[in-house]
Amino acid sequence: MATAWFVVRFLAVTVGFAVLHGYLWWRLCRDTTKPGSAWRPIGAIALGVLAVFGLLARFLTPSDAPIDVQAAVGYPGLIWFGVFLYLFGLLVVTEPLRWFLLRRKGVPSEPPPWALVRDWLRQWRRRRKRTREPELAEATDPNSAAAESAPATGASAAPGSTSHVTVHTRRRMMSRAIGLGASALAVATVGHGLYEGYRTPPLKPVTVRLERLSRQFDGYRIAVVGDTHFSAIRGREYCERVVEQINRAQADLIAFVGDLASNEVDQVRDAVDPLARLEARDGTFFVAGNAEHYVGADEWYDRVAELGMHGLPNTRVELPGFDLAGVNDLIVVQRGFESETGPDFEAALGDRDPDRPVVFMAHQPNAVDYIDGYGVDLQLSGHTHGGQMWPVHYASLIRSGQLTGLERHGDTQVYVTNGAGTNGPPIRVGADADITVMTLRAGN
Repeated sequence: MATAWFVVRFLAVTVGFAVLHGYLWWRLCRDTTKPGSAWRPIGAIALGVLAVFGLLARFLTPSDAPIDVQAAVGYPGLIWFGVFLYLFGLLVVTEPLRWFLLRRKGVPSEPPPWALVRDWLRQWRRRRKRTREPELAEATDPNSAAAESAPATGASAAPGSTSHVTVHTRRRMMSRAIGLGASALAVATVGHGLYEGYRTPPLKPVTVRLERLSRQFDGYRIAVVGDTHFSAIRGREYCERVVEQINRAQADLIAFVGDLASNEVDQVRDAVDPLARLEARDGTFFVAGNAEHYVGADEWYDRVAELGMHGLPNTRVELPGFDLAGVNDLIVVQRGFESETGPDFEAALGDRDPDRPVVFMAHQPNAVDYIDGYGVDLQLSGHTHGGQMWPVHYASLIRSGQLTGLERHGDTQVYVTNGAGTNGPPIRVGADADITVMTLRAGN
């Protein structure tokens, strides 16, 4: 069953990707060049190669493939996927502008692509029937290749009207202007996004007041880190920079709120070695996110323990100033993972001293919907990446209920970090990465 579903999904994604790349070719290559231009096949080949890399990256990063293979297809494939998303979106939203400008210039509307494909198929069938007189058939067939230079639907060849050559020249010039503008904007956006995606995440200061926190612990500092997604394309060098930045915060406690890595433990074992150098007076704590449950959360809990971190799988610890609790990710319940242990809120939060404040670590912000009545003062989460790539922000907000920053849900405050890494395209647009340095303030 799983194999059949993978085949169906693979075919659906492949066909859909091919159709969308066909649209790019139509607007960027066919509409901007003359019939017979060498740029048409060159563009088709280039877009085909990029589409293949995009598909390989989609299915191989992460996967069981060797880490070098994942990196080889991941970098070009995921970067192209980012360019593709913005380029496709820009071309689609400029379709009304294209239509308006062409109409304003007096250029007749062109037949839709499916009509031209239909005419080409008719032409091809007629040619096969007229193999004995190919030249005559070419000259008399109204739907032949010469149709591209003939008047478009609604055009008139009457004396004094715009010539067919002028019509097609205007259409090509307009298409070139729109295509070049969209391409330049997409590349510039992704270039900026790559810089934001790979630079060392800045420290983001945040102050949170906890009403039940004793004044003795006023000023307590927590480094909140999420969504580092160490992987084939985000390896040891990036991990070292993140560790150095976390240590600069000089926090009392470090809280990793899930999605530490995207790959299986053994694939990126060396890449995460620098985590052993993390420094905090009360230690470093970790809960699994959806990424760990995809590849084996138990193995990741074992690995972080080797690095000196403390896992909190559906459990809690009593620190001097407050209880610190954690749960596994909701993805186990949402996807029905039978081999993974899901969240157990009662095990983590039940049967505790109700007079002590509690800080709760859960990867997804909407875990707050499950903790009513447990007296949680503060929930620390990630998962959303702050939206990562505008305008994906809106989909992330609908899915998670809270996109970024500090919000109050009933008696519980929920803080969501933008995260220190990326998932999928290594690109951030309108959602800068961060390592949050949270200062707790006593409320009495």
